[in-house]
Amino acid sequence: MKNLLTKVLLPLIIVLGTGSLSSCKKYLDRSPIADIKATDPYKNFRNFQGFTEELYNCIPLLTLSNAHNSWNLGEDEFWELGETRIISYHIDNGNYFAWTDAYYNFLGPDGSGSADGNANGTGVNIGNKGNLWGLAWYAIRKANIGLANLDKLTDATQEQKNLIAGQLYFFRGFFHYQVMQYWGGLPYIDQVLPSNEVIKLPRLSYQATADKVAADLKKAAELLPVSWEEYPDVANVTQGNNNDRINKLMALGFMAKNYLFAGSPLMNRESTGSSTYNTEYCKKAADVFAQMLQITETTKRYELAPYAQIRDVFYTWNKQNLIPGLKESIMHENLAGASGRFLYNQVNDYRPLVIHLSGIKVYPTANYADYYGMANGLPIVDAEKADAESGYDPEYPWRNRDPRFYNDILIDGEKCVATASSVGNNEYRQYASLFTNGLMRTADGNKKVWTGYMNSKIVAKMMNNQDGTGINIGNTFVMPLMRLSDVYLMYAEAVANGYGTPQSVAPGYSVSAVDAVNKVRSRAGMPGVAAKFLGSTTDFMSELRRERAVELAFEGHRFNDLRRWLLLTERPYTLKKGVEFDRAIPNAQVYADPKNARVRNFRETVLFERQLGPRHYWLPFRIEDIQLYADFKQNPGW
Repeated sequence: MKNLLTKVLLPLIIVLGTGSLSSCKKYLDRSPIADIKATDPYKNFRNFQGFTEELYNCIPLLTLSNAHNSWNLGEDEFWELGETRIISYHIDNGNYFAWTDAYYNFLGPDGSGSADGNANGTGVNIGNKGNLWGLAWYAIRKANIGLANLDKLTDATQEQKNLIAGQLYFFRGFFHYQVMQYWGGLPYIDQVLPSNEVIKLPRLSYQATADKVAADLKKAAELLPVSWEEYPDVANVTQGNNNDRINKLMALGFMAKNYLFAGSPLMNRESTGSSTYNTEYCKKAADVFAQMLQITETTKRYELAPYAQIRDVFYTWNKQNLIPGLKESIMHENLAGASGRFLYNQVNDYRPLVIHLSGIKVYPTANYADYYGMANGLPIVDAEKADAESGYDPEYPWRNRDPRFYNDILIDGEKCVATASSVGNNEYRQYASLFTNGLMRTADGNKKVWTGYMNSKIVAKMMNNQDGTGINIGNTFVMPLMRLSDVYLMYAEAVANGYGTPQSVAPGYSVSAVDAVNKVRSRAGMPGVAAKFLGSTTDFMSELRRERAVELAFEGHRFNDLRRWLLLTERPYTLKKGVEFDRAIPNAQVYADPKNARVRNFRETVLFERQLGPRHYWLPFRIEDIQLYADFKQNPGW
């Protein structure tokens, strides 16, 4: 652990303190000749909040590292063949050590070899925000320094003292959780570790680590208000910047999520040897989620956005850099570069070269598109076969689907370039030519639309650089780390597996597990969970897992969900598929009504199958870290 400090934390302190996060220099790297007293950073609320602000700079940034990034690491996306710079390529191929040096990579240092890249463990370009591993450890140390100096905050009201302490406890727990969800149980660092002593803190089990995370987040929830605007003497100091300040509901939300993960099959197996849900941890999760949702619904601090405005949860366009999220986003990813990250680089990745002239191309897999069931609420059992019960017909594969399918997925025949003249009046460029041998399926080599679908959830359907309208300019994109629909679905999972049935409720809250899922479905215009899935928790979980896949598509949750459910290595979750079909009606009819277009020879083909084993449920630690001392052990199989 001493080596961990010297190789990870201390270099980060030096680099971040002398780089873009210059506030650290003021408080931690004080020159002997400086006239700043050792107590100055902590003596009053304004100063201590300035010290604490740097912790916000360490919040994970998923959607950009360098010029592009890949953060959907499940079976949900297929990147162009041969693109080895992205972390998704290495995850697909089982090379998890690539988290230490993949170029486009939110987990760890990128592989650029630049002065602020691989050499010292921070990401590049976006203010050194792309490195979850390094910044988490840095933030944990900084939180511990703050907590160790709370007694120096004398010139402050009790509310101000509570806010400072609440933020510090939150961030210490939050950043331990951010690391452990990928690497497993950890040594829990709850003190300022000396750099001149040999430190041998053993790795705890996942659940033991989760208990310590929960204790810190519980303290944070007790100290923090629902909104900082409740405290006028504080709100005046931080006015205009309070929406994303850490609050009680964030603390409760991550405390409950931490318990749910601890109770999930993977984490329970790591801790107890049992590959089932842990009932007690699920109950703890359900109870805290219930408390959070009760406060949320009473105060209306957060609310489900109307589905007509769902795009504003993720990005805004030409709204003077307004941060998206509405009242549904509870906590955002790092806001660095929000108005530029989907400008000329990442935004290019979602359309083929024939309408978007650059980019590393990525498309939704056909098997993931199949999770979007029918408008009557029933799933698609087999995309190649008609199903009388659900009404699905492979001759009309996009008819009567879940409304979220039409929002999130761009299908064959949909208009994706507004002005025909801008693409030489070429209909196959103006309208998505995604049928077998269509232009977008054959042009551009490895950058073609391999899967037969394009993403329209996090970019607009008309997102291209052909029209001269500047539609890719003016985007402000930020991904929620937690939003309210996610909380309802996690509550449902925790209640069903903790209290036993889809109809169960957590004490003190009247919403059942199935009621919570139906809140999310009804917002999108979908009927509730069908009765056939309500007879047992096992049946209910099959629909709940599908609901999470649909509602949270492309938001970075799928990989960890598959891992914690112990499904990552199981078919069909190892497959990435494309769809093949021929148009059966004239093109003009397809363009007029693509949702109801008839096709022939509809079939799915396997583009890639992951060859993953038990060791791929956890990321490996760096070799230099597991060589520190015997009790700091590597994850199994690595």
